[in-house]
Amino acid sequence: MPLLTLNNLAKRYGNGTVALDTMSLAVGQHEFVSFLGPSGCGKSTVLKMIAGLSPISGGSIAWEDEDAGGSKISFVFQEPTLMPWATVFNNVWLPLRLAGLSREAVRGDIEAALATVGLSPFAQVYPRELSGGMKMRVSIARAMITRPRLLLMDEPFAALDEMTRVKLNNDTLALWATHQFTAIFVTHSVYEAVYLSNRIVVMAARPGRVVAEIAVDEPYPRTDEFRVSARFNALCIQVSSALQAAGAVHG
Repeated sequence: MPLLTLNNLAKRYGNGTVALDTMSLAVGQHEFVSFLGPSGCGKSTVLKMIAGLSPISGGSIAWEDEDAGGSKISFVFQEPTLMPWATVFNNVWLPLRLAGLSREAVRGDIEAALATVGLSPFAQVYPRELSGGMKMRVSIARAMITRPRLLLMDEPFAALDEMTRVKLNNDTLALWATHQFTAIFVTHSVYEAVYLSNRIVVMAARPGRVVAEIAVDEPYPRTDEFRVSARFNALCIQVSSALQAAGAVHG
């Protein structure tokens, strides 16, 4: 049963630009779906509409149940968007603080979240003292502290070096396996999409819409052996071909 279903979703801006046109897609429980497509095809726009951060111009989003949306969604943006004046601990506390929960009431939950992303020794450190990868770990811990059913990730590792990116890919999959949430992940990297996903959704250039869906039928947990396997290479070629074709499709 899908957690959410996009029914002919559309996004039109006031200047007449059609960013998204009749996009339909079902996303299942505990699925890891990646969106790939040319710049400007509406990948990030879809995430913002799912999260309620951008109004829908047409179509609808149907949830499996009433409690699946709203507070059960967390969003990890491309930039960590941390409060520079607050410690790592207080940055992770933020969504619970906004929900009216005191530091002491949720101290154990925050400490557990920091331990999960390997930042326990840095709880009292400020963002300016952290590397880019560590800042993103804080952002992920903050997203996970609310125990979401759906985690939306908008190119979260794009600005990181390759070694850090690979490590965070593995950490994200470990969190996904442990907490059983559904993930929708936007990336421009074919390799990242193939490594992480159950399914890759390829979108066409503006107006954005789904032009291909590619299943990645490989078992989890995935390791570095998968990254250098013939199967991984074949999937990357298949996805790259679909992406190239999508760039040539115009409305």
